[in-house]
Amino acid sequence: MRRIAQLFHSPGKKLVPFFTAGFPNLEHTVPLVLAAEQAGAQMIELGMPFSDPLADGPVIQKTSQIALANGVTLTWILETVAQVREQSQVPIVLMGYFNPLLNFGPESFLERAQQVGVDGLIIPDLPPDEGEGLFEQAREMGISTIYLVAPNTPDDRIRELGQKAEDLLYAVSILGVTGSSPATRGNLDRYLDRVRNTSPVPFVVGFGISTPAQVRQATARADGVVVGSALLTRLETADNPVDEAAGYLKTLVSALPEEG
Repeated sequence: MRRIAQLFHSPGKKLVPFFTAGFPNLEHTVPLVLAAEQAGAQMIELGMPFSDPLADGPVIQKTSQIALANGVTLTWILETVAQVREQSQVPIVLMGYFNPLLNFGPESFLERAQQVGVDGLIIPDLPPDEGEGLFEQAREMGISTIYLVAPNTPDDRIRELGQKAEDLLYAVSILGVTGSSPATRGNLDRYLDRVRNTSPVPFVVGFGISTPAQVRQATARADGVVVGSALLTRLETADNPVDEAAGYLKTLVSALPEEG
């Protein structure tokens, strides 16, 4: 069983922090991942910076530009995952756009990702139908492919994407970009109930999640919650980004249900 599937079939709700690889500085990424795990995060999403991130809001766009200016490359990111693996087996998902993978060579990227211990892959600008060959190869190599669904995704499409993904879906809480305000409570609850009743696999919810109250609301229905823009905003101005991340994530972990 792939490690992400195993994680989300275990009891308890999961907090998944999103870090832009190479932000605030190159030397921060490994300590941030390790600190997040120690704070109670059970999976890590690492953003692979790209110059034209269509699904990302201003915060992640800015952090991506900073990371690129710091010299981040796909090769560096994969080497960084290898460094994390020397100290931790926390599941790691890479989120990024298809163009850099195409330039790297998709098969070479997957081979290297498997070698260093990448557990999952999100490519928001590569539709599952168009990337079916790549995604199938990733799953055969033990890398989960995680697809996005949104409030306007029909039930039959949610079911289909869950079947294709096999392990996990990512429910976007809004019709917009990362960092936007989440849906109103009633609308969000109805949407997450629909995903719960339709998806054949576990799912996490993200985009606009920033407070313990939002974590409690989301995990009442979802299997986990992703926190990105709010975390990155704190890191940008922190004197000690690692300590800042650890403290903030602990407050969010404390909002997770004790069971279920």
